[in-house]
Amino acid sequence: MIDYATWCAIRDGNAKHLTARQIARDLGLNVKTVRRWRARPYEQRATAARPSKLDPFKGRIVGWLEAHPLSAQQVFQRLGEAGYDGGISIVKEYVHTIRPRPREAFLTLAFAPGEVAQVDWGEWGTIAVGETRRRLSFFVMVLAYSRQLYVEFTLAQTMEHFLAAHINAFNALGVPQKVMVDNLRTAVLAHVRGEPPRFNPRYLDFARHYGFEVVACNVAKGNEKGRVERGVGYVKANFLNGLELPDFTALNPALRVWLETVANVRLHRETQRRPVDLWAEEQTHLQSVNPRPFDVGRVLAVRANRQFRVTFEANRYSVPARFAGVQVTLKAYPDYLCVYHDQALIARHVRSYERHRDIADPDHAKALVAQRRHAQDAHVLQRFLALSPLAANYHTGLLERRGNALSHVRKIVALADIHGEEAVARALADALTFEAFSSEYIAHLIQARGRQLPAPSPLQLLRRQDVLDLELPPPDLSPYGSEG
Repeated sequence: MIDYATWCAIRDGNAKHLTARQIARDLGLNVKTVRRWRARPYEQRATAARPSKLDPFKGRIVGWLEAHPLSAQQVFQRLGEAGYDGGISIVKEYVHTIRPRPREAFLTLAFAPGEVAQVDWGEWGTIAVGETRRRLSFFVMVLAYSRQLYVEFTLAQTMEHFLAAHINAFNALGVPQKVMVDNLRTAVLAHVRGEPPRFNPRYLDFARHYGFEVVACNVAKGNEKGRVERGVGYVKANFLNGLELPDFTALNPALRVWLETVANVRLHRETQRRPVDLWAEEQTHLQSVNPRPFDVGRVLAVRANRQFRVTFEANRYSVPARFAGVQVTLKAYPDYLCVYHDQALIARHVRSYERHRDIADPDHAKALVAQRRHAQDAHVLQRFLALSPLAANYHTGLLERRGNALSHVRKIVALADIHGEEAVARALADALTFEAFSSEYIAHLIQARGRQLPAPSPLQLLRRQDVLDLELPPPDLSPYGSEG
């Protein structure tokens, strides 16, 4: 007979298409045993129940436990008085088997108007953001008295999203006296059973700014914030279930419509009233929102690389080129990023929730481009001055006569690449003679010198009148002499 674990190992070998001999070798079994059990369901060996010394006393033990919550040790002591002479182990095993398991009971918590809001995160698969898929999270705050809900979808659960969602919820609902949280890392750093919780200092600063007290649930007592947990379940069952997720930008507007037309106007099962009506009564007990904004940005120390980029969540963001290789401070907000150096803001970008994107501000590269252009201009001028000993004089004339001398220098250097340095040097000398300072004049001189006049064609007279109009010199009769 084999045990259940061995039978499972044989079935796993079967699923991997191993032979009986291979399975037997791996498990150290006889191959006949493997062949017998590889196609059979598992059956435990039937064992005959053996009589126990405790059998005559079992009915009495049941009666004792129904009347009093006795421990196994107390039951053992009473059995000794009744004549039982067996061991305590079998007594403990039997008491554990028959003792009714107590079910945990929970008190129904009651809250005064404006006293408590409960918050929690929910998750619902992933959603497409450009070419990337991101985890879809949603923040839920529910006022414990009225059950008025606030819900907001986010693409992360980091501190900046947690605090920004609080602010949006306070603007929508009002500020309660207390906010009850589970042991979220953004709110509670540590909570040892039996000891007071150690809150996140950032969240405590936020609570002091808006005037509420942070209350943490006891360890493993999520039921203490049952209202928000039911709110999370309600969002999943009523809003998200069966919904074909649209683009993320369309999700929160649709959610606000659902809150106003469904969630907060339904007849609540426990209060038998609409949350929006109870909230109207509760509003006088809620605090107003602090008009001074709280900086929710998450601060990170990062270093710009040689391409003057900082990396954040698998994306690259530009900073001005002069900060390449410099350590800077990045502050992450839900919708944008700010980069600082020595308390000065040097870059600001819209936050991208895609991955492996390069987000650049064209202005950040201008100084580097200008620097490189100056280097190129110096090289071009150096080439120009090397064309001829007269090039420096010609450059002086360009500076005096032309608004953009460097543009003319570039064109003249280009002419040297096309026609050769000798032709340009000769044209510069001619142009200086005539005090003509421009790249166009140099080009004209080069073309004029390179132009060859065509050979003269024979004289052709097409009309008789043309022949009559010819003027001929008088004939020379000297070769004939004179006759005497």
